[in-house]
Amino acid sequence: MLTGKHLIAGNWVAGDTTFKSSPASGEALTFSIGTPAHVNAAVEAAEAAYPSYSALSREQRATFMDRIADEIEARGVEITAIGASETGLPVARLEGERGRTTGQLRLFAAHIREGKYLDRRHDAALPDRKPAARPDIKMVQRPIGPVAVFGASNFPLAFSTAGGDTASALAAGCPVVVKGHSAHPGTAEIVAQAIETAILACGLHPGVFSLVQGGKRDVGESLVQHPLIKAVGFTGSLGGGRALFDLCARRPEPIPFFGELGSVNPMFLLPAALAARGEAIAKGWAGSLTMGAGQFCTNPGIAVVIDGPEAEAFIAAAKEALAPVAAQTMLTDGIAAAYRAGRDRVQAQTGVREVLTTVCDQRHATPYLFEVSGDDWLGNHALSEEVFGPLGLIVRVKDASQMLAVAQSLEGQLTCTLHLDDADTALGQSLMPILERKAGRVLANGFPTGVEVVDAQVHGGPYPASTNFGATSVGTLSIRRWLRPVAYQNLPDALLPADLKG
Repeated sequence: MLTGKHLIAGNWVAGDTTFKSSPASGEALTFSIGTPAHVNAAVEAAEAAYPSYSALSREQRATFMDRIADEIEARGVEITAIGASETGLPVARLEGERGRTTGQLRLFAAHIREGKYLDRRHDAALPDRKPAARPDIKMVQRPIGPVAVFGASNFPLAFSTAGGDTASALAAGCPVVVKGHSAHPGTAEIVAQAIETAILACGLHPGVFSLVQGGKRDVGESLVQHPLIKAVGFTGSLGGGRALFDLCARRPEPIPFFGELGSVNPMFLLPAALAARGEAIAKGWAGSLTMGAGQFCTNPGIAVVIDGPEAEAFIAAAKEALAPVAAQTMLTDGIAAAYRAGRDRVQAQTGVREVLTTVCDQRHATPYLFEVSGDDWLGNHALSEEVFGPLGLIVRVKDASQMLAVAQSLEGQLTCTLHLDDADTALGQSLMPILERKAGRVLANGFPTGVEVVDAQVHGGPYPASTNFGATSVGTLSIRRWLRPVAYQNLPDALLPADLKG
């Protein structure tokens, strides 16, 4: 049963004011609006929980994370029902996302049990070394302290309350305070109830996790500026993320802000592949572009082709594949309005030509397809800005040289894709030194929607794809964001952390 309250240090706390949810279907529900006072109580509780939680054995933390996964699965029917109502996402998508959420919790649990992430090092003492003795030095990764996490609008489970940022921080040994997203507060509360049950079952300090719902800008600002918060995880818009990033940097004690902000995820269709498989690539692109109404951070919004008959055939095939796609419900009214504004912005740029136009209104999205020359692309930065939704832009370059110039002009991306055959190898080799500096993930002959949660995954990239090019928000490497190396010189075993003893 939903309470409509915040979970703060084991207590469900109401606020003085409330807001109504805006579901895609079903009844609007009432939830408390968070305040800076709620944030302060949650963060102070997280700091109080830090000594005991960070001192748990890896097995104890792993057991806790496995139990969270169990409790989420036990509430699967309720989570799917409220999630579908709030977001308009199909049941199958929500069930798949719930599986990804519980799967990454269990993956992280297994990973910390192994202990490799600690990067333990030991340089034994050399007391007889001349001209000076060398001390005994041990090093290990240690948790940094309370972490703030902002729920994402487009992933109510996998990137929100118990999503990747929360799961990786808990795996590292850091208590978490989540700022829930107002697009899906009911989903957030049910997941928070699952975490609360796991905390009680494992006998942990209640401050290890708190959820603050709703709230205006002051709630987010007070969270990232709280002196006890040591790092922030964020998935959202470039504007909102950059504002929070700047606040983190201006603190008396600056802290890392791990923000995933935006990406157009360009695809480069090389000549031999375009000639041999252009129609199939177009159909695959249409499916990826419109999946989930295009509301994925890895949505491939740009296709770069060398002009000619093969490009014409590709464009015609893409139009044919996109034309019958029906209107889809978007996550929020605000996202739908931003999609229409993005469409209008692209449409108004010099040199942009319409390939497929449709009609979308209210909370719905339909696909749009435009084309532009390589010259016009290179002369207009606005064309490289993300449109969050099923809008595709085809860049028709003059030759391989201009394709390289387009690649070089890109800002940071989450992904870049090469469609190539064996005869394209030389051009692919020319593109790779550029693309691997532009993106966190480079893929061949596929589509970037669908991010595997595995050890080798990187979900991040140079700015503005993310605010920290050395980090990932997906995969086991994401745990390292919430750790810092500490060296211990000549300390007796009794004073060392448990992961270094023996």
